[in-house]
Amino acid sequence: MPPTGTSGRSVGAVPAYLDHASTTPLHPAARAALLVALDEGWADPARLYREGRRARMLLDAARESVATVLGARPDEISFTSSGTTAAGAALLGTATARRRAGRVVMVSAVEHSSVLHAAAVHEGAGGQVVQVGVDGHGRVDPAAFTPVPGTAVASLQHANHEVGTLQPVAEVARRLHEAGVPLHTDAAVTVGHVPVDVRALGVDLLTASAHKFGGPPGVGLLVVRTGTRWRSPGPTDEREGGRVAGFPAVPAIVATAAALEARTSELAAEGPRLAGLVAELRRRLPALVDGVELLGDPDPTGSVRHICAFSCLYVAGEALLDGLDRAGIAVSSGSSCTSDALTPSHVLVAMGALTHGNLRISFGRDSTQADVDALLDVLPGVVREVRARFGAADLDHTP
Repeated sequence: MPPTGTSGRSVGAVPAYLDHASTTPLHPAARAALLVALDEGWADPARLYREGRRARMLLDAARESVATVLGARPDEISFTSSGTTAAGAALLGTATARRRAGRVVMVSAVEHSSVLHAAAVHEGAGGQVVQVGVDGHGRVDPAAFTPVPGTAVASLQHANHEVGTLQPVAEVARRLHEAGVPLHTDAAVTVGHVPVDVRALGVDLLTASAHKFGGPPGVGLLVVRTGTRWRSPGPTDEREGGRVAGFPAVPAIVATAAALEARTSELAAEGPRLAGLVAELRRRLPALVDGVELLGDPDPTGSVRHICAFSCLYVAGEALLDGLDRAGIAVSSGSSCTSDALTPSHVLVAMGALTHGNLRISFGRDSTQADVDALLDVLPGVVREVRARFGAADLDHTP
């Protein structure tokens, strides 16, 4: 029997799962917490009888744990059904509450689709959306986030979901606050992967998604800092401080807190190890595959430590994805949030980068050197096969 990693996945054997930025396996600590909470936290935490009080204690402890990791107060933390729901609530809730300040929402051109879709809803309701462009690495210029008159709220991701580039969030927050404009940051790519502190970032709202750091799917994090004007854009009830309606998934929330706490304790050791895998991949790729364009910031300090993105000339990303999948290697292609739409990545378009033949490799706590070797053993042949199939074999040695 092959050796297994801490998640139970076979280590060093196919399939090689290299799409941790989309969803990462449940952390062992989260699994253990989930099993306990399924027995202890099944009741309605709003009820006053014993089972309800027990569920409420678990929910309160999870909220306090998450708040401690993120540098927030427990009453600033709400749990939603997903990171997408949290991001939409953050943006639209602030725009709703600050309607008298103006109807303008500012976003970067490379935000996750959850933020862009929320901005589109705002625009459809009569608001205005201003998009801020990025450079060739996918990073905004803080000066470009100077708010126009009537700006109600701005949104800037902590790091890009496709190429991993870190954004100058703290500097943008400072500039916006000078103009009295609050900032939301989508930290789904960074929470559980790099240290994230809302006070250090200076943001007013932060959102994240549990399944991206080893928590269960179906839990999003919404942080609304004290003093931030915010009103739910949808129906509310007495739960989650009036921010999120409906019965909270207490066992999943408990597992989320356990995963986040465990991942935070692992960052000092895991960060450099995963950064080493990314650095090796970026170093070896150009020598093994002709016509490769590495994406994101070449300086490792300018990116998250677990994502490597690149494009291959004269091939379609979907064809590469299929070829790698047949070899037992799971990666992401094109826009990480809309890859099934077969449309060019809005992130790569904004960067001015090649929009076809794009792959995103993302590592997790169970990723090993064997995963890198497996990918690089297979990828050159897959690229050659795809180019030959589409009549581009003679371009295989493009300088």
